[in-house]
Parts: sequence; C-alpha cells; structure tokens
Amino acid sequence: MNKITTNEKRTKQRDILNRYIDRPVTFLIKHNISPNHLSFLGFLCSLSAAFFIAIGIVHYPVWFSWLAPFFIFWAGVFDIFDGEVARRTKGESHSGAFLDSNLDRLSDAIIVIGLIYGNLIDYILGFIIIFLIVMIPYTRSRAENEGLDMKGVGLMERAERSIYIMILLSFESWIYFLTLVILGTPFILFFLIGIWIFMVLLILTLIQRVTFTYKSLRKTKKVKV
Repeated sequence: MNKITTNEKRTKQRDILNRYIDRPVTFLIKHNISPNHLSFLGFLCSLSAAFFIAIGIVHYPVWFSWLAPFFIFWAGVFDIFDGEVARRTKGESHSGAFLDSNLDRLSDAIIVIGLIYGNLIDYILGFIIIFLIVMIPYTRSRAENEGLDMKGVGLMERAERSIYIMILLSFESWIYFLTLVILGTPFILFFLIGIWIFMVLLILTLIQRVTFTYKSLRKTKKVKV
C-alpha cells in the first residue's frame, strides 16, 4: 500500500464521518463532556457487549440477540467521538492518548474473551486473534515512533474490525434463528467460517503494516545516505 492510497483512504473516511458526527460532537463539547469520559463510555459499551456475548445472547431469539452488536456499535461511536472532541477542543494530550490506546486494547481483548466464553470460538483461536489485534496497533506505534504516518495503512484498522464483528454477530443471530425455525437444526458453521476469514484479514493487515514500515524506513535511510 503506497502513501497516496493511504491518504486517499483516510480522506474518504474523514469526509464520510464529518457528515454524521458534526452535530453530536458539537453537543458533547457544549455540555463539557471530555474525551476521557467518552473513552470510558466506549470501554463500558465493549464490556457490556462482551458480557452479553459470553452469556450466549447471540443465540437467543433475535429480539434479544441484537444487544451485543448494539453495544459494539456504540463502543465504536464513542471511540470516534473522543478523538474528534479532543481535536476540536485542542484537548489532545499524551496522557489522553495513552489512556485511549490502552482502553482500546482492553476493549478488543474482552470482546474476544466474550467470544471464547460464549463458545463461539475456542481458546486457541481466541489467543491467536488477541495476539493479532495487539500486534496490529503495536506495529503502528513503533512505525510512528520512527516518524512514519501510519493512518489508513492496512485493511483491518480498529473501526473495520469492530464493524466486521458487529455484522458477523448480527448475521450469526439471524442465520442461527432462521435455520432453527425452518430446518429444526441451527446452522453452526457460519460464525466459525466468518471468524477464520477475520483472522486471515488480520494477518494480511499485519503483513501490510510490517511491509509498509520496512520499505518506508529503507527509503528513508537511502535518502539520508
């Protein structure tokens, strides 16, 4: 992935977001809701989603199973809002960024733990996914410490990961329920297939980031020489 493609991706994402978040962010700023408060709200939403997944609500009747995707959605919304509020109020700080980053990693991990305890994935698969979702931001952090701009690099950034899991859980609920009603036996392989695809996409994202960083740093070294 080259620099032009990366910037184009980020610009398109920003244009789309600005259409929908301007009024909510203005409201939050007006009522003095800090970025840190929003970060904690996002974490609580992830914790709630993980709890509902762990108790198996995904395989409840569809009028209950929406709770897990619902809280994942709001966790993502608050994650967007905290950064935007910080930018607009010039409240960006190293401590705030540190808090947000750690809460993001905890949020990612507890969702996977919820999937394990909800018997949607096994421990080995869960361990691999946690490892990948920790390594992906780690590579970005290390690259940015070397002065690289990593925004938009990789297929599955955090927003894309959250959206994928949210959609996967929603489809799993409907497919499980409909096949149970129509066929008398639920189809149980859909989520497993989806999570394997998710894992492959995570691996590709990690490879993209490592490759992008390595090539960029080699070019930088050549220019300095």
